[in-house]
Amino acid sequence: MQAHANWEHQLLSLAGHIPHPSTRPFFSYWAGDASLRSAYKQAEIITAAHSKSFHFASSLLPEEKRSAVRALYAFCRTVDDIVDEVEMKKDRDFELDYWRNVVNTASASTDDLVAAAWADTLTRYHIPRHYALQLVDGVARDLSQTRYQTFDDLATYCYGVASTVGLMSMYIVGFKSHEAVSYAIKLGVALQMTNILRDVGEDYRNGRLYLPREELITYGIREEDIAEGRITDNWRQFMKFQIERTRHLYEASWQGVKLLEREGQLAIGAASIFYQGILDDIEKHDYDVFSRRASLSAMGKVAKLPALWMKIRSL
Repeated sequence: MQAHANWEHQLLSLAGHIPHPSTRPFFSYWAGDASLRSAYKQAEIITAAHSKSFHFASSLLPEEKRSAVRALYAFCRTVDDIVDEVEMKKDRDFELDYWRNVVNTASASTDDLVAAAWADTLTRYHIPRHYALQLVDGVARDLSQTRYQTFDDLATYCYGVASTVGLMSMYIVGFKSHEAVSYAIKLGVALQMTNILRDVGEDYRNGRLYLPREELITYGIREEDIAEGRITDNWRQFMKFQIERTRHLYEASWQGVKLLEREGQLAIGAASIFYQGILDDIEKHDYDVFSRRASLSAMGKVAKLPALWMKIRSL
């Protein structure tokens, strides 16, 4: 499909060709450093409070890598909150620049626990600063753009706020070759599209509509329909199309799991499977993403693990 080739090529260009790391991470972050222990503990608290799926999936990693991916999540969450919650433009700009500086210098004051954990993770796992800066810019895009004309346009947004997270996560869990990059990009787009489909009503109430305008027009859906939360046959067909494309992205990204270090495969596979469960829940509730938030329960996550484990063993 040509449109698919176009956006994927564009996102690969954004990622660039960053070589596979030749050095191994420095481990034992807790060795004699109480302040870093506190910093990573704060990152764990933030992850548990804001993303049950990410917290669960990361629990499947060894302890040090688990702490590092939660530091990554806390960094992303904090930057996202700046955009969503800080009202004054000058204050937002100041705080976003603060985080760009944390990334560029890989240093932080001891009283900023999230920054301390993230700076340590950046250095310890040799994470390319390029990806972290792209994430800050991607999140900040919500301040200037609230509508997207095409899926190609939306895919660049998904790259900035989600694929970059996947690319940084690769450096933490470990990967075997640069071929993993394209799969991480696809998984990031799939995860963010799942968020977008789940949060249509909430995002619209906050002034944002991520769904591609071209595709809304194709299915005869107006903004007024979304504002009023109308679940029509047109809406159902539109959502079926969106979910089918997103599932295809999950499927296309799966082969990338075998390019990760073995101890990271279950956690990344779980993140993919858990989020696909959100798509299932949207379908089960007649595509109502206006009056409820689709989710996968804790028991639902646990129930998916045996099949996931067998699937990974077959890679």
